[in-house]
Amino acid sequence: MSEVNGPQRLGGWTRFVTARPRLTLLAALVITALAVFAGSGVADRMGSGGWQAPDAESTYATNALEREFPASQPNLLLLIDSGSASVDDPAVAAEAARLAERLSGEADVVGVRSYWQDKAPALRAEDGKEALIAARIEGDDKATGEVLDRMAPAYRGTHGPVRVSIGGPVAVQHEMQTLIEEDLLRAEMIALPVTLVLLVMVFGSAIAALLPLGVGIVAILGTNAVLRGITELTDVSVFAQNLTTALGLGLAVDYALFIVRRFREELATGAPTRTAVGTTLRTAGRTVLFSALTVAVSLAAMLVFPQYFLRSFAYAGIAVVLLAAAAALILLPAALMLLGHRVNSLDLRKLLRRGRAKSPDAAAGAGWGRFTALVMRRAPVFAIVTSVGLVLLGLPFLGVEFGTADDRQLPASSESHVVQQHLRDGFPGSPGGGLDIFAEGGATPAQYADYRSRIAALPGVLRVDGPVTEGKAAYFSVLGKGEPVGQETQRLVKDLRAEPAPFDTTVTGTAAVLVDSKAAIGDRLPWAVGIIAVVTLLLVFLLTGSVLIPVQAVVLNALSLTAMFGAVVWVFQDGHLSGLLSFTSTGDIETTLPVLMFCVAFGLSMDYGVFLLSRIKEEYDRTGDHEHAVGYGLRHTGGLITAAAVILAVVMVAIGTSRVTNTKMLGLGIALAVLMDAMVVRSLLVPTVMKLMGRATWWAPAPLRRFHQRFGLSEGESVRPEAGAGAGVGVGAVPEPSAEPERISSGA
Repeated sequence: MSEVNGPQRLGGWTRFVTARPRLTLLAALVITALAVFAGSGVADRMGSGGWQAPDAESTYATNALEREFPASQPNLLLLIDSGSASVDDPAVAAEAARLAERLSGEADVVGVRSYWQDKAPALRAEDGKEALIAARIEGDDKATGEVLDRMAPAYRGTHGPVRVSIGGPVAVQHEMQTLIEEDLLRAEMIALPVTLVLLVMVFGSAIAALLPLGVGIVAILGTNAVLRGITELTDVSVFAQNLTTALGLGLAVDYALFIVRRFREELATGAPTRTAVGTTLRTAGRTVLFSALTVAVSLAAMLVFPQYFLRSFAYAGIAVVLLAAAAALILLPAALMLLGHRVNSLDLRKLLRRGRAKSPDAAAGAGWGRFTALVMRRAPVFAIVTSVGLVLLGLPFLGVEFGTADDRQLPASSESHVVQQHLRDGFPGSPGGGLDIFAEGGATPAQYADYRSRIAALPGVLRVDGPVTEGKAAYFSVLGKGEPVGQETQRLVKDLRAEPAPFDTTVTGTAAVLVDSKAAIGDRLPWAVGIIAVVTLLLVFLLTGSVLIPVQAVVLNALSLTAMFGAVVWVFQDGHLSGLLSFTSTGDIETTLPVLMFCVAFGLSMDYGVFLLSRIKEEYDRTGDHEHAVGYGLRHTGGLITAAAVILAVVMVAIGTSRVTNTKMLGLGIALAVLMDAMVVRSLLVPTVMKLMGRATWWAPAPLRRFHQRFGLSEGESVRPEAGAGAGVGVGAVPEPSAEPERISSGA
């Protein structure tokens, strides 16, 4: 957008937003009420899976086995504890048989099999005190959860000489979904009041502090309605609701802080309310829109992955970012039009000033000014020490091991976790760690026997069971020697798939799902990173007119994430602080989590980067003094970015109090990334790198300068027509810095 045409293009929008503020707010209230209705019950329609690639071989084999051999893929387990007696005791066997017969009569339950039917060793604990009844509940996540809710109370607990506990994948998923809903509500109850207190501390005014919360609530409720609509078309993960809450509040605070601060700044110069709103939209509003686009692009990159777990975060993230920006650019200006100078009402900080003439904002700005001057004087030292420190913090990630999510995501006391742990500790053959081979096309008994002999001879195979046949289909169960998802078992998956057979074979099982998931992410990760990098480079160029600043932004943003990735491995994979944080370490990281955390954290880093760069660019256009512009930008946004980061970190930490490990990892990891970005990268690395690069920072080839002058974006109008947005080394004469006194922002 050119400097000449930019205000004209935004003038119509400003008139539209400010013409009828009461009508705008009333319409927003009605739409929000409709969103509450439309989004009600959205969690009940979400799934707790989504880690498998739908087009993977393991997914095909799993679906085929569920269809042809439901008993081979049980998702419900009844753990029968006989107490001090043996599971072969006649009274225990009689009661177990009664329970199995009753389970067979339940609607939507198929493939019931128990230890007492055929004395299968895999269904009996090694100490002889526990055994299993296995079955399959048919249907999707919602249907199986409803069946489990209906029937579980009749089976759970004491039945004569035995005690029954319920486990299996369907119980794990259902319990996980229930905990996430409860934890999300608790997180909201924690985050909302703490956020309000912090906003009052930042703004001073209780009136101004309520505005970001209003924007966040509108964004969250609107996104729930959007997700409810998406569930009618495709699968959506229940985990995505956590991102909705965190980003809804976090970005609402970011955008509202930026807009309200600029509005109060304009009022402080004596501008009328309407003029102040117009200037705010042309400057801070433009930056908010630009920032929302950069965050949305980072989140949209997850759409390239086939797993609906990742795609769900893209749906939720894009919706909440755009709704937060829309609320900040429509509802917030309307509210500011009605409030005018009353936005500064109920300034609680006056109680603490005790008549001091200098405002806290001015003191904060002066403090950031002194800090920036120190950093830039020692730019090489700060640049080297900070960069090396961030790299060292990220080193643990070099030892990352990828795995799959299982019951250990749940608290150790949860029933389904306890059942699965009993299977791991007391049952033979590592239940849940075996591999299944689905064979189709038909074969003779001799061909099946020959194939079984050949796969039994493969390195890493402990035992082969089967074939179990049904028409032209059959399946073999393979138990490996290694850990269920260890490297040896993953190699066995590849060996089984490479073994020739006179019929079509596909392999599934926990390790096969992991192999396919890693392959799907590995194939598409370059596309996701490429999309984020290319679009970020383009958007930052449109903002700054520089070729070097976009490269700097991408590199520094990536560097800011090293501490997060290092901490994820050190804490959650290696198990440090597991007692303090109340989780069970599995020795690996679920494959999709690093991708999700990268996309979210990179987008939030760009959010803060845009705020800082836009103010630096505005001052550079005004004065032509590079070092002065860098210091000015940090003085006027340092407090703002730090406050926004602390508030967003509070929200993420509230999410991180979840009892589900993946949600805990997501919340605490992104909280760390946000704080490192705001307090280390924006405060130390950005000013030192820009100091070292000097005026070359703003260099761009002549064709790109002309492109930016026509289509570029900026937060202010330039007063240097010959330098413009693309000014660089050797481009035009640069005037001396303006003597105009700097305005200290209110509420930064």
